[in-house]
Amino acid sequence: MSFARLRRNVSQLIEFNASASSSSRFMDFAMVVLIIANVAAIMLESVASIEAQYASQFWYFEVFSITVFTIEYLLRVWSCPDIKEGEYEDSFKGRLKYMCSIPALIDFAAIAPFYLSLFFVMDLRFLRVFRVFRIFKLTRYSNAMTMLLRVFKEESSSFFAAFSILAIVLITAASGIYLLEHEVQPEAFGSIPAAMWWATATLTTVGYGDVTPITPLGKVFGGLITVVGMGMVALPAGILASGFSAQLKQNRSVYRHKLIESLHDGVIDANEKKHLDLLRRELGITEQEAQLLLFAHSQQQPLHKQCPHCHKDIV
Repeated sequence: MSFARLRRNVSQLIEFNASASSSSRFMDFAMVVLIIANVAAIMLESVASIEAQYASQFWYFEVFSITVFTIEYLLRVWSCPDIKEGEYEDSFKGRLKYMCSIPALIDFAAIAPFYLSLFFVMDLRFLRVFRVFRIFKLTRYSNAMTMLLRVFKEESSSFFAAFSILAIVLITAASGIYLLEHEVQPEAFGSIPAAMWWATATLTTVGYGDVTPITPLGKVFGGLITVVGMGMVALPAGILASGFSAQLKQNRSVYRHKLIESLHDGVIDANEKKHLDLLRRELGITEQEAQLLLFAHSQQQPLHKQCPHCHKDIV
């Protein structure tokens, strides 16, 4: 087996995709189980009584998990030129580009705390917090999570604009309540940074109630900020919802285009059906949606074909 072929086989084995072989699907399932087990172990380890009783078992399981995750990470870096054709070069520069991608950074964050603890004295509680980030590795094995990350990426400018407006409103709210309340409640509104806690809780409509305005003008101002906050919270949610809708529409459009291409000769053969099914799973389209798209396309086609010579209907 050639070196290039070996690397391609490794890439196909560890990379999640709809066209995966049975061995690749088993690998995906095993990694998902290991990630979930890691998250469960980290949560249980935070319980003092359980941690004291099973400390050695937790440690052995941690070493085993880190070994698997490290091997997986190194194999992904090595085989990245075959993950997406043409996106990463078979060179140090290409692999460095892959290592800076979001999925690779998530993989690195899953193993980095363990190795840092070997070289630096660290608080174990601090270490546990970062180990929980391993749950983000599940984004590799979920089409829905992949779509969510794609929506965040494509709508990043819109999210930046929304949160910029939110930051401006937050500073305005904190400054306003400071002017109105700092004399009567210096412990709660003694400065604009201190007032930001109230502004944040009010703008997000959480309203913990531990800090509230007591002056008439402060109450009126607080009511206005609450109303404004309802709209501010809805803004990012609206962007996310519209982004999801646009992504789903785009996925259906891609599948419909491939469906029409496969029906160009009037028949979908076994090979075309296989590719359509793989594409459907990659795009997160259900079988029912695929059947509806096929039915809608068939309804748009003429019931009879005409002879190109005599223009008579061919049944």
